[in-house]
Amino acid sequence: MAKQKSIKNSSASLTTRRIIANVVLILLSFFCLVWFYILLINSSRTNANLTKGFSALPGGNFIKNMNNMLHGVQPFGRGLINTLIVSGCASLLSVYFSALTAYAIHAYDFRLKKPLYTFILCIMMIPTQISALGFIDLVTSMKLMDTYIPLIVPAIAAPSTFFYMKQYMDSVLPLSIIEASRIDGAGEFRTFNQIILPIMKPAISVQLIFAFVANWNNFFTPALVLDTEKKKTLPVLIAELRSADFLKFDMGQVYAAIVFSIFPVIIVYLILSKYIVGGVAAGSVKG
Repeated sequence: MAKQKSIKNSSASLTTRRIIANVVLILLSFFCLVWFYILLINSSRTNANLTKGFSALPGGNFIKNMNNMLHGVQPFGRGLINTLIVSGCASLLSVYFSALTAYAIHAYDFRLKKPLYTFILCIMMIPTQISALGFIDLVTSMKLMDTYIPLIVPAIAAPSTFFYMKQYMDSVLPLSIIEASRIDGAGEFRTFNQIILPIMKPAISVQLIFAFVANWNNFFTPALVLDTEKKKTLPVLIAELRSADFLKFDMGQVYAAIVFSIFPVIIVYLILSKYIVGGVAAGSVKG
């Protein structure tokens, strides 16, 4: 009887924990998604209605706001292409070369290995704003202002992406696989591209999402480098739209522009999201 009672108590306790966990997850999901709902609602309202306060019901101005945004002063269609080019190229370079650097630290044993690893991690602590003045001086002296090169090429050096890749390699990549590839006669780049990268697919997918979102939302560097209106990225164009004078300012159009800029990020996330849980779990726990 005592054993049956203990089993019943344990079952009731497990049920209670599951209920609490489900309630917490529902609340978290609500707080994560409600802001997207508010964004969509506001993008369908007029500027006059938005000034009156919050409304949970959608308006009928979504198509008009989108049309005004796409055919307004700022070239948002061109801005979308510009942002896709910069974000896509920078993300691919960041992930590939970070994985390559992590592979070199993981697979080779040399004298400066530990100091170099520590130095790369220390760079993570330096904010971008601190080096902005020197960066602009360098770009100006190289005559690369108002081009995409300063926005894409520096993405090769991504300490945080390197650190994640290194942790993931430590957990899933035994050195015996690399040694077996070398014994079979494969060169280092062939080993990396054909053997290591497929193993690193979950981590690469996770970091592609993070790198793409970071570059997509990057406002600071493009605002400093780009001057030509047709070369500007979406965050810069949205900021210009928000800073328009009183007579031209339309908050509904601003919300429509934000919705317009979010869709590509959601698409990239949906394509790569199946790897994110496994990638984060494997990369954060050393086996």
